Amino acid sequence: MSGTVIPGTPIAVDFWSVRRAGGARLFFLSHMHSDHTVGLSSTWSRPLYCSPLTARLLHRRLQVPTCWIRPLEVGQSHALGEEVTVTLLDSNHCPGSVMFLFEGAFGTILYTGDFRYTSAMRGEPALRGRRVDRLYLDNTHCHPHRPLPSRQHATRQAAHVIRAHPQHQVVIGVYSLGKETLLVDLAVEFSTWVVVSPWRLEQMRLLELPDVFTAEEGAGWIRAVDITEIRWDTLVSWNMLHPTIAILPTGRPVKVTHPNIHPIPYSDHSSFSELCEFVKWLKPCSVIPIVRGGTCQAYFQEYLSSAPQALPDLQIPKPVQESVQQQSKRKGQEPLCLLKRAAWHSVPRGVVYESPEKYTEKSEASTDVKVPQQNYCESAFSSKEGCTCHMGEGKGQEELSGEQPGVARAASTVSQALVSDEHFPTGFAEQYLLTPLNVLKQNSSQKFDELVEDFFRRREVL
Repeated sequence: MSGTVIPGTPIAVDFWSVRRAGGARLFFLSHMHSDHTVGLSSTWSRPLYCSPLTARLLHRRLQVPTCWIRPLEVGQSHALGEEVTVTLLDSNHCPGSVMFLFEGAFGTILYTGDFRYTSAMRGEPALRGRRVDRLYLDNTHCHPHRPLPSRQHATRQAAHVIRAHPQHQVVIGVYSLGKETLLVDLAVEFSTWVVVSPWRLEQMRLLELPDVFTAEEGAGWIRAVDITEIRWDTLVSWNMLHPTIAILPTGRPVKVTHPNIHPIPYSDHSSFSELCEFVKWLKPCSVIPIVRGGTCQAYFQEYLSSAPQALPDLQIPKPVQESVQQQSKRKGQEPLCLLKRAAWHSVPRGVVYESPEKYTEKSEASTDVKVPQQNYCESAFSSKEGCTCHMGEGKGQEELSGEQPGVARAASTVSQALVSDEHFPTGFAEQYLLTPLNVLKQNSSQKFDELVEDFFRRREVL
């Protein structure tokens, strides 16, 4: 599944598990490919933001109620409450696909979704001269040994294959959405109709594409079918009726199972060189790959901005805030220790690999947090600068002992007996080691030091 809950924000993109979305309240859909709509169905009941074209497809294909779909015009900035401003930008991937530019107290975040970079994107007013703190990047083809031609060049390759087989019918394998431009270009190039299924024809009309498609069998000698139909057995059956070749437009490596199957490196994702060009131009403070498991950490380091990155809007649980403030007040210090440490951990350094599960689990785990008063210098919140902390008193001692108040009072009585002077003239060490920890905690360090000194004085007298 391709989707992200963006930490430090109320934003989730292409992520439809509300249970695992933590504190996300604003849900965005980048485009209608099935790997970006996992979990999205007619039962969805929260506001969902997308492009107007995606909104039409979403209701038609997944029956998401229109009352929850919030189409946003592409190229315009939209304020969603007082927290987030979002601008939708064409991602050049498939009809209706967009990138999201988020702005708020968390800084500026560009989420590309699936996209194919073109130099024309440099002309986007929303991106030109923009400082981007976090770039969520489509890293599908982020590998230097996987070069891809432009889509125009790949289209010419497909036309060359077709011309090399003048007596053959042509079948082109495509997904339910995408590569419509390739079909239109080939239809115009060879002056023929492209035959499609009735439901695909309806979709082509919804997308308002040029009138080169038909559902009438035999009206044209180029057909568009689902990509899963391009396989050995279907090629055999088609060639028994009429000489047929199949074109498979994809940027991924494929195994050819029939000599009449012709892969063409036509991709709707950015090539490695295009990714480098885009990051070099944008100069973000950090890059976060969208496709998990990809390896592109070293490729963009030299292009990153050296400017300080805006910190996410950290939401520290109230019990933790109050505990730190109380302790700092007792010592006459500013409550900086916890906040500095949390902020230091939250800043992405260069390329960061993230998982929505990771962040949603943290969000769920922080619900109803109860933080006892404790020595924060011993906790994960202490920083290199150091902070002055102390043990809790009164009620805090009962919490630290892990006992109920009545049990704590009983333990205090026992501790007075165990550490009385009668027990220390001989065998002090043995007595100390055998004393339960919860009893020892009832004694201050000063009392402990006095007992040790008294023990050694008595030894000298003896």
